[in-house]
Amino acid sequence: MSYKVIKVKGEASQLRYSEAFRRSVVAEYERGLLNKDQIQAKYGIKGNSRILEWCRRYGKLHYPKAGALGRPMKDPQKQRIKDLEKQLADAQLKLVAYEKLIEIAEREERISILKKGEAKQSGSLPGRTQDK
Repeated sequence: MSYKVIKVKGEASQLRYSEAFRRSVVAEYERGLLNKDQIQAKYGIKGNSRILEWCRRYGKLHYPKAGALGRPMKDPQKQRIKDLEKQLADAQLKLVAYEKLIEIAEREERISILKKGEAKQSGSLPGRTQDK
């Protein structure tokens, strides 16, 4: 377990940790005896996300990527139902918005955009013959 301090001219010193050291830190963290802050203090590791990055790379457990929204549900059917309910709610909001747009257009243009239920529809288009 070793690490090297590399000095770059004009910059702060940068620590380079060996892969064996990283793996041992991850194994210690995954055992659960110490938390991330305690391990950082024990080994003098700088950077708040360095141990988590090592865990993602070398760890045996699942560590979600940064920016993942929420926790996924355990049951895929429940997750699918939840997604479909969200899509339905979005579609209902769109429908209300379209109805409002049509209402405004009809009022301002003084025309009827939607066909009424009593309107007759022709049986065939002009110039076409019906096949029986």
